[in-house]
Amino acid sequence: MTDTQKIIKVAAVHSAAPFLDLKAGVQQAREYILEAGRAGAHLVAFPETYLPGYPYWIWSHTSKYAAPFFAELFHNAVDLQGPESQALADAAKEAGVWVVMGLNERDQGTLYNTQAYYSPQGQLVARHRKLQPTNAERTVWGRGDGRDVFVVDTGAARVGGLICFEHSMDLNRYALATLGEQIHIAAWPAISATNADPNAGNFDHYSTTLAAAHAICAQTYVVVVQGRISEEIIERLGVPEGPDAPSVGGGLTGFMGPDGQWLAEPHRHDEAIVYADLDLGIIPFAKFFADGAGHYARPDVFSFGVDRTAQVPLTRQKVAAVAPEVIVPSAEIREGGGQLESPILIPAGRG
Repeated sequence: MTDTQKIIKVAAVHSAAPFLDLKAGVQQAREYILEAGRAGAHLVAFPETYLPGYPYWIWSHTSKYAAPFFAELFHNAVDLQGPESQALADAAKEAGVWVVMGLNERDQGTLYNTQAYYSPQGQLVARHRKLQPTNAERTVWGRGDGRDVFVVDTGAARVGGLICFEHSMDLNRYALATLGEQIHIAAWPAISATNADPNAGNFDHYSTTLAAAHAICAQTYVVVVQGRISEEIIERLGVPEGPDAPSVGGGLTGFMGPDGQWLAEPHRHDEAIVYADLDLGIIPFAKFFADGAGHYARPDVFSFGVDRTAQVPLTRQKVAAVAPEVIVPSAEIREGGGQLESPILIPAGRG
């Protein structure tokens, strides 16, 4: 089947999971995934850090009061090699859909803002960590690296994604265009209802403008999927009434075509799954005018590359012996799960 014959049904979840409750959040996610599968979706996308919630306290709480929230988030974050991740994979398989899940990933002692890709075969096939946490987010999350720049071929479409203000990173977006992205997942939190964030009033403008720019420049569909603030989140945060207090709802979720126009008015505030049929046959017509990664590129003038080297604290460099035996790993940390190869022993006095 050629691209001009493909119409793909895509779902986007506009919701907030039970706040800082991973077990309950996974169960809710499972229900959404199964519902999307019953509706015939090929792909279902979730907001930024849907599991177990976005750390809204970074905009309203000082470090003293943010620390307990961080500890709770850490213990409810997702280990991608753990049972909660497997439960998401199992739900994808049962529903027969691709799932792009926004979650707080825990890898040893660090949290990451991650999009996890699960296949209809029940496998975790890819993981995108936000390359650069924004402003106060750096008190919560580590950074991704070049391994997090990719597009997944689902068999029906080439799907990529970015998180929040990663969409302001032009080279990041351009890399996805050069990889042939056809459907882009643009995940965001419900900052428009946060109020304590200094960008809250402009957030809808930022997210929609950046989504439209990427759609036009990369000639791709964009699934804008934002979270919402629930009554539970407001109660847990405990921000006193006033201009910094969050409000219920927020966020917007919808679909843009390769021309940067909404296919329908985006959904706002209330919890819902929204759907769209995306006609990939439109994409060649957009590229006919200006293919930014093809005939409209000028590699003789502009060029760049992606360094896919894993940015890890322990490498293969030699370790000087300082004790009778020094244990060092025989290989770098594996990309998938942080496991080490069997160690080798270096007797004292040998480099």
